[in-house]
Amino acid sequence: MSQLLERFIRYAKINTRSDATSQNVPTTPGQVEFAKILEKDLGEIGLSDIQYNEKNGFLTAVLPATTKERVPTIGFIAHLDTADYNAENIQPTVFPNYDGQDVVLNEKLGIIMETEEFPNLKEYVGQTLITTDGTTLLGADDKAGIVEILDAVEYLLAHPEILHGEVRLAFGPDEEIGRGADRFDAENFPAKFAYTIDSGRVGCFEYETFNAAQAVITIEGTSVHPGTAYGVMVNAIKLGEYIDAQLSKEEVPEKTRGHEGFYLLSKFMGTLDHAELTYIIRDHDKELFQKRKQTLSNIVNELNETFDKKRITIDFLDQYYNMGEIIEKDMTPVEIAVKAMKKIGIQPDIQPFRGGTDGSKISFMGIPTPNLFTGGENFHGQYEFITLESMELASQTIVEIIKQTLVHSK
Repeated sequence: MSQLLERFIRYAKINTRSDATSQNVPTTPGQVEFAKILEKDLGEIGLSDIQYNEKNGFLTAVLPATTKERVPTIGFIAHLDTADYNAENIQPTVFPNYDGQDVVLNEKLGIIMETEEFPNLKEYVGQTLITTDGTTLLGADDKAGIVEILDAVEYLLAHPEILHGEVRLAFGPDEEIGRGADRFDAENFPAKFAYTIDSGRVGCFEYETFNAAQAVITIEGTSVHPGTAYGVMVNAIKLGEYIDAQLSKEEVPEKTRGHEGFYLLSKFMGTLDHAELTYIIRDHDKELFQKRKQTLSNIVNELNETFDKKRITIDFLDQYYNMGEIIEKDMTPVEIAVKAMKKIGIQPDIQPFRGGTDGSKISFMGIPTPNLFTGGENFHGQYEFITLESMELASQTIVEIIKQTLVHSK
């Protein structure tokens, strides 16, 4: 078993699922446990200035430069936590020389990953396929990113003849619940630009994300006996339904793609006298993003005017912004990554990311941070998989980016 594969399986078995209901930093003890294991491994690899920050949950380290030339310091970032899916007793299964057929994940429970449902599996014939046992996620998001970074720097440490500048590493908590990067210490991470290793299939590369907000609408109704309700009852549930009906039925996640934005009613709880609607609002375009928030505000304000008192309130929380707004000012990290991928025979697949990454926040802290592939597929569920060969390509890409940064600086 290769060290890359062994390390991935070892890390994948650690339950690092984050918890949105917790106010701890990190939100779960498994992430702290993993950070401590990772801290030890970074030391054994031979990295410098290894530090675990208990205040923000980030583990950082440095790969020293091997050249005296002026080369910008760059960074690589991955997250410790996994998504909101069962992560207890993860048992990765390895299929050497995968044959392209349906994959029996769990014979006892009859859980099968069928090629008819997941045709991309056939692209990995002959490779070393790594899956779940059908009862948990795998955690390639983002433990694959972590081991790929480690594999890359370990290679460079073993080959000091390869000239490169200083490289900073950061491994942080709670990315999956959108909170980890809020505490990222950019001031003490002196990289000109960085990359999160947190995307999907080989070649995937994103430098645009959504602008994102949450809107919570609270409705106060009046509940009375239906027999005497005429002119008195105000049905909070009906008002919630009315509000949602005013939004375009075409501007929803299941009917949009590419750069198209949407509204998503993610939660609706209600009784006659009280209802609460939670929306997530997404758009790549900053102006359209603001218009979406204004549209929802207008609906609420106009409805309020039909009552003798204010019955409906709306509260917005901006969650993150499109990192493309920052990165497009200097496309150097994009140009370097594209050259690196092409250098090792990978065709870059650059698409707007229909979500957010830690880079969405870190970019606005002054470190432009696009998002590079891990090689995994079907993240956040029981059908998640990755291949050893995909992870090796990600590691090679990281090495080549570090090399190309030197070339680009000349």
